[in-house]
Parts: sequence; C-alpha cells; structure tokens
Amino acid sequence: MRIKNWIVGTALTISMLPVGLNAQTRKIFTVKANELKAKIEPTMWGVFFEDINMGADGGIYAELVKNRSFEFYKPLMGWTVAQPNEGDLLVLNRKAENSVNPRYLQVTANNPAKGKLSMTNEGFRGMGIRNGLDFNFSVMYRQAAPGMKLHAELLNSKGEVIGSTELAPSKTGSEWNKQNISFKSTGADQKGSFRIWFDGKGKIDLDMISLFPGNTWKNRPGGLRVDMVQLLADMKPGFIRFPGGCIVEGHDLTTRYQWKKTIGPIEERQLIVNRWNTEFAHRPAPDYYQTFGLGFFEYFQLCDDIGAQPLPILNTGMACQFNTAEVVPLDELGPYVQDALDLIEFANGDVSSKWGKIRSDMGHAKPFNLKMMGVGNENWGPQYIERLTIFEKAIKVKYPDFKLIFSSGTDPDGARFDLLNTELRKMKADFIDEHYYRRPEWFLANAKRYDNYERNGSKVFAGEYAAQSDKTVSIDNKNNWQTAIAEAAFLTGLERNADVVQMASYAPLFAHVDGWQWTPDMIWVDNTRSYGTPNYYVQKLFSLNKGTNVVPVLVNNQTVTGQDGYYASACIDKKTNSYIIKIVNTSEKSQDATISLEGIKKLQSKGMVTTLTGSNLEQVNSLDNPKDVSPVEKNIIVKNQKVNLTLAPHTFYVVKVTSL
Repeated sequence: MRIKNWIVGTALTISMLPVGLNAQTRKIFTVKANELKAKIEPTMWGVFFEDINMGADGGIYAELVKNRSFEFYKPLMGWTVAQPNEGDLLVLNRKAENSVNPRYLQVTANNPAKGKLSMTNEGFRGMGIRNGLDFNFSVMYRQAAPGMKLHAELLNSKGEVIGSTELAPSKTGSEWNKQNISFKSTGADQKGSFRIWFDGKGKIDLDMISLFPGNTWKNRPGGLRVDMVQLLADMKPGFIRFPGGCIVEGHDLTTRYQWKKTIGPIEERQLIVNRWNTEFAHRPAPDYYQTFGLGFFEYFQLCDDIGAQPLPILNTGMACQFNTAEVVPLDELGPYVQDALDLIEFANGDVSSKWGKIRSDMGHAKPFNLKMMGVGNENWGPQYIERLTIFEKAIKVKYPDFKLIFSSGTDPDGARFDLLNTELRKMKADFIDEHYYRRPEWFLANAKRYDNYERNGSKVFAGEYAAQSDKTVSIDNKNNWQTAIAEAAFLTGLERNADVVQMASYAPLFAHVDGWQWTPDMIWVDNTRSYGTPNYYVQKLFSLNKGTNVVPVLVNNQTVTGQDGYYASACIDKKTNSYIIKIVNTSEKSQDATISLEGIKKLQSKGMVTTLTGSNLEQVNSLDNPKDVSPVEKNIIVKNQKVNLTLAPHTFYVVKVTSL
C-alpha cells in the first residue's frame, strides 16, 4: 500500500463512538435542515475560457497544422521547405481578390525526385500522434491542369514515417476547390510533424492545408479535442464564459476580438495575432495567432453540447488599459453596440431574421437561448461607465429581460474597484464581475467577504479567481494543494451567500505545458494528454454538489468562516431530497466531528463522504501522475440524523446524506 493511500484512508476514518463520548473535544456541525435560505442558481459554478496558454489553437481546437493559410507575419512560420530550385514554392498574395485570406502557396514541379520538393509543418510545439488513429487531411487548391500528386506523411520525432496517404487533385479551372482524404497512423509520438512532398509536373495553388485527428468531440470534422472537452463536461458547468479575458480588449482596438469575423466558412475567418503573442518578455510566443476555427458558433455549440449557459463577453469600445488604453469616441460607438444587438439575434433569432438565418445555415436552426452577456473585460474608470450606459440603454430597450454583466476592474479592492462598485450599484447593474488573483491567505481571510453585501442589489459574478502560490504574474506559481484548499474555503463563502454571488469560475482554464504564458491554470495539457489540477477538483466538487438552496451550518451557533481553521457551507438538493455539507479543515490538527441535521425526521442509514486532500501543501498533479490529488469516495453510516467522522488536517470534505 502506498503512503498516499494510507493517508487518504486515515482521512476517511469514520468514528463509530457514541456522540456523547469525548464530547469535550468533538466539534459539532449543526445543519438547520429545514431552514431553506438563498436559492442556488443553476449557473453558480461555471468555466472561464480564454485563448491564452495555447488554449484554442494548439489546444482545444484540434487542428494540428500551424499557419495553415500562410497568414502569420512570417508567411512560412511553422513550415520547413525543401526545393530543388529557388521559387518552386512561393507564397503569393491576392489581397485585392481576398482581403480576409490573401496568401496562398504556389507549387511548381518538374518531375522532382522523391521527397526533394516538400514542406514540413512542425505543429504546435510538435504534433501529438496516436497509434492506429484516423487522421483527416484536407487542402484547398486550384490548378489549370492536373499533373501533380501530393504525398502526405506523418513523421515521428526521428523523422520516420508513421502514416501516409496520397492525394491527386483532379478539378481544374480558376475556382478554388477543396479535397480531403483520411488515413491511419502506424505509430505514436508526442512531438511528431507532418510532411507533404510533391511529384509530377505542373503548377498548383494551395491554401488551408489542414490535418485533424479523427476522434474529435462528437466526431465533428474540424472539431474540438475530445479529452479537453470531456474534462469540462465532467464538471457539469452552469455556464461557459468566452472568449476571454484580455483578448476581448486587444492590445489596441484593431486587434480586439470581433465575433462576426469568427463565424461562417473556416476559410473566410480572418486570422489575427493573439494579444498574448509578446505580452510577457519571460514567455514570448511569436507564433501565437488566432485562426478562429474555434469561433462564436463553436463556443455556442460547445455550451449546447455540455448543458452550460453561454456567456459571451464583448468589447465596449476600449482596448486593454494596461497596453494602449485606446478608446473609441462616444459618437463612434454605434457599431460596437450594434455588434451586441446582432449577437443576441445570432444566438436567439428566428431563422427568418438576418443573423438567425446565418446561425441556421451553419447547422443550428434551433436558437441557443442566450440569456446574458458581459460588456467589457477588466475595464475601469469613468470612460468605462459612460460607455456602459450607452450599451445598457440600447440592449435593455430591445431585450428588457436580458442580463448584462459589467466589470469592476482588475482587483477586488482599491480605488478602481470602489469607483466602479459604487457607480454600478447606482446603475442597478444586473451583475458586477469581480476578479481575485491573490495569495492563499487572502482567500482564507475573505471567506466572509459577501456576508454583509446588500441582498437585493446587484449580483456578483466571481468571474476570475485563482490563488497564487507565489504572486500574480509569476512564472513560479504552482497549482498546488495549498492554493486549492484556500480556494475551497473561499468557495464555501460564495455558496453560503448564493443570493449575492450567483456565478463563479476559476481562471485561466487551459495551459499547454510547452506553450504557456500565465500560471496557475485549471487544466494542463500536452499534445495528447490532459489532467485536472487540485484546483480543478475543488471547483468540480462544488459544481457536482451544487444543490438548490442554502441551509445554515453552524458551530457554536455561528457560521463557520475560519474559526480554528474550519470553513463550511451546506445546501439541500430538493430534486433528490439530499443534504450536502462541505467542510474544509485548513488547520494542521485532526479533529473528531459530528454533523447533526436538525429539523428533519429521518435520513437514509448510509451516506457518502468525498474527500480531497494532498500528502502535503506543495503537492501537485502532473501529466505522469494526473490524480495524485483527486477525490476519493466512501460510504458513511448515518444514525439518529448524525454523521461522525474524523477531519484530517488540510482536507476538503463533501458529505452527502438523503432523507427518506
């Protein structure tokens, strides 16, 4: 038996002693089971997505070819070219003909020797190739006459062929055509690549050279990476916030996120540089772009797939205030407001409407039932307030029940926060988006943050939270157990105040181990593997054990907000007649405890306790050991509406019992 398993077993030890025995040391958690308090919204626990850390291209968007349309600043970035004659492979520009996707590759061949005329794509920090998996190769082309053949090959990190096929474009003329073919890999590699070599004689133009694994989410061609989506689906999130984050704002307004440019045919979506490309000198990523293969339609589709409410965030006419702080003049704000109105129509409009028809033509005739939207991300100052006022008026006139989420700036306190929090509450904003990137100690100290908030005022969206093991924007931040248990303690305070805080999400969501700019992050991946951090499992446990209403849980007739290192919240799930009690022991001491449910006649004799703990506060999960810190379930005995258990140090418990 491993030491870790012994520790978990010890943490789950159930005391069978009578309640009265050792009463002087036993901590009593009293649950007022018949006192239903705040309603817990279905959207309470969600996820925040931003294309940072190679979250989209090179991440959840399963495309394996980097710079497939030659639109990077360096047109052949990601490609290595071999040619017998200078000019056999040329990047041409058709800007007058196609300003959205102007570049393409022209290949001229005169019966070159095998492999002498070729191009090899390195992928996103390599290509993840699984053995025996189907791969889908596609390309757009035009040619005056047939005569050339494309040989496509998967290569391992040694340059050996581990899968191949041939494609002979047959159509001719001045129009672009698309052709695709599937083939199977015969080997595996984390750092593979993709080579195309040409034989025959003639000239052909190529664009949108693409390679996808065959096992995408729901097997959709050109879809999403299945293991990454599954980790989200397993959380059963109430919402997905997208597409960010700071990419909504852009470094300047020309690089802001514009949703209308991310829908329609893939080849008509205009690529832009990702604002995280050169944001941090310590983690430069000159090859980080946004192809928008994952665009707004795909975001809505993902929400639909996993039963989450969509929460899009739109630019409010302000670029990132840490970068350029560029703003659009108020009298030119109209197109930005119209984008918001059109997005609601795109999501919810009838197929007879302009934007509803576009959605339907993309394959989703049924509306997405969009109910809310964020206007601006981490913006601040009076210039933000005056722009919000214009957005709010225009949207509420047409859609009075539509919920709007406004930013409270970058921090949960200070002058920026105070100004925005005051003004937004005067405006009776639907939701105020608060962000917390702080040390674990802050999270422990702020479990009571919302206890005295106005119950009937603006609601809070805890839109970005993450405990920092070192400090904000530090490359030394770790997703260790210390940060996760501090977050668990803080989340008990959010749940206890569910009438104030109605949505919460960790941020950022994804990070590639070879392509990250920011840490910590909830889920880490390489080219074929992924794992949830301890922080992932904390929010997952809250999400899967959400309940419908808060009920009080008290120790010594007080809410449990850090006394002796303990934090707790409780709720009832009226759909299953279950009571869910969450207890966090952040202390270094073990404690015998009793959970006593008052105001209920009878409970089933068996319940369940789920325990999440680490062998030490520095423990992390990894690709090789993805579940070192992960939930463990065990049955518990319920007698006389009481549960006895021993609370181990630095441990998070979820206790679930059901009434008869």
